[in-house]
Amino acid sequence: MAAPMELSCWGGDWGLPSLHPESLTVMAYAKFSGAPLTVNTINNSWRAPKGDIPVLVSEDIVISQPAKILNFLRKQKYNADYELSAKQGADTLAYIALLEEKLLPALLHTFWIESENYCSVTKPWFASRIAFPLRLYLPGKMSREALNRILLTKGGPPLYSLTEVEAQIYRDAKECLNLLSKRLGTSQFFFGDMPTTLDAFVFGFLAPVYKVCFPRVQLQEHLKQLPNLCRFCDDILTCYFRLTVSGHSPAGQDTADANLQKLTQLVNKESNLIEKMDDNLRKSPQHPPRKLTTLKLAAGGEESSPLSRLSP
Repeated sequence: MAAPMELSCWGGDWGLPSLHPESLTVMAYAKFSGAPLTVNTINNSWRAPKGDIPVLVSEDIVISQPAKILNFLRKQKYNADYELSAKQGADTLAYIALLEEKLLPALLHTFWIESENYCSVTKPWFASRIAFPLRLYLPGKMSREALNRILLTKGGPPLYSLTEVEAQIYRDAKECLNLLSKRLGTSQFFFGDMPTTLDAFVFGFLAPVYKVCFPRVQLQEHLKQLPNLCRFCDDILTCYFRLTVSGHSPAGQDTADANLQKLTQLVNKESNLIEKMDDNLRKSPQHPPRKLTTLKLAAGGEESSPLSRLSP
């Protein structure tokens, strides 16, 4: 029997299971691959075993950073990229690097640097979920870390002033959103009708921008002009998280999710038996990703330091 796995992450609001992009990425990947994670919402990153969020604990193994967590899940045979070709695996790495370079700085700025957003939304939200007296310190620390991360990657020549940096990061972010929209096109997901690692990262980056109610919505306004990306976020929330507008599961949904998790584990065990009986199966077999067939997708047309590279 596989060791239990627990994921510690920031909580959610505005219909999102988490407001934290990296936490959302891991949570989405776990849903896509059928990984039986127990999710624990924590209100203080210092309570995490390594001080980082999200963090995955399995017996005596403690893993932080989304890329490392996803690689660990793959080694446990929960692989959402089971059907991808080598080229699609390379494309996944390229697009995750694009997200980190072009979209992440604007996301950090929107939440933590833009003064009106920070003072009226971000700081009060996090402070209300952090115990006194750390609530007086941690939001400011997180804001300074976000600014340092932006300046570290975007503050060199020829962009010396913060105003120039801000203008450039939003230009880059809008360009990135346009590229993602063009790549998604009319497809349900980025590589067809099954969600993969790339879909988990894109969802983790886009959903907070799309759903959180900010007074300054420069990036959100541009995203909402790309209906296929909005539909992409809505479909994942509806089919894999099934949250109401308030961000809570409907009545009885927790029981249904638990039963579905048990069914996934049973299917995984049966797959292992089949793999042992068939000598022609590929080496290092992986469990195919889970697709929720009981819900229909919404109607519509149709990746401090950079993350370590993912294994294809």
